Amino acid sequence: MKVILGSGAYHMAEEIKNKAEKFGKTVVEVEIKTFPDGEKYVRVLGDGEEALVIQSTFNPQNEHLIELLLLGDALKEKGFKHLKAVVPYLAYSRQDRVTKKGEPISVRAIMKMIGLYYDELYVFDLHNPKTLEFFPGKAVNLSPAKAIAKYFEDNLDNGLVLAPDKGALERAKAVADILGLDFSYFEKKRISPTEVQMTPVDVDVKGKNVLIVDDIISTGGTMIKAANILRNMGADKIFVVATHGVFAEGAIERVSAAVDELAVINTIPTPVSKISIVEDILGL
Repeated sequence: MKVILGSGAYHMAEEIKNKAEKFGKTVVEVEIKTFPDGEKYVRVLGDGEEALVIQSTFNPQNEHLIELLLLGDALKEKGFKHLKAVVPYLAYSRQDRVTKKGEPISVRAIMKMIGLYYDELYVFDLHNPKTLEFFPGKAVNLSPAKAIAKYFEDNLDNGLVLAPDKGALERAKAVADILGLDFSYFEKKRISPTEVQMTPVDVDVKGKNVLIVDDIISTGGTMIKAANILRNMGADKIFVVATHGVFAEGAIERVSAAVDELAVINTIPTPVSKISIVEDILGL
């Protein structure tokens, strides 16, 4: 199988090229550039039957999405018969419902668009996995739990894994099960229009190292509040991990100051993208 790297995967390129052969894959060179008027240009320099196209669609989201489509068209034009798209971070995935009349379901539009060229779609820790039903072919939501567990295993002896809310409990459970640890979640209760009370459910964190697991960190406010609560409850070390580091300005610094370590998966390149999913991708 041939591996194609879009510009949204350049931050993974060195590791992918070093490990591709181990997984029986060959990286094909691709020419990607931008015309003076802003339009994208792509050219695939290799041939084959089946391709794995890796393209994360972080900011600039629209450029990365258009590039993904152009790569699909170029591969079909070259005679490739079966295309797999690996989109570690899928743009527009949080726009999964209509809240005001006249709005689109944006993630549906994106998935249908990708489905024009790609037979299979692989994403990581999608905001709403049910939206994969919008993709016309095979669509798989991959878990980074194994990579997270491997990264933190030496720091969590007699530890605990927590989700920031009940909706993220399965994510915390997946990591905890690999590590053989207990898990729980923070219960949120709104006590005023502007204030939410958070309380860990049925856990004793005193003297323990705690890992808080979530899918996305944006402002980091929830993680900071959770960390402060755990400190007051006597937790020893506090680690925070998320699949997608969609950080607002200053969020990395604020969260890092509140915890012992902040780490995210390398679905998006950030200064704290310390956990790699390259082997998960190449194993597809």
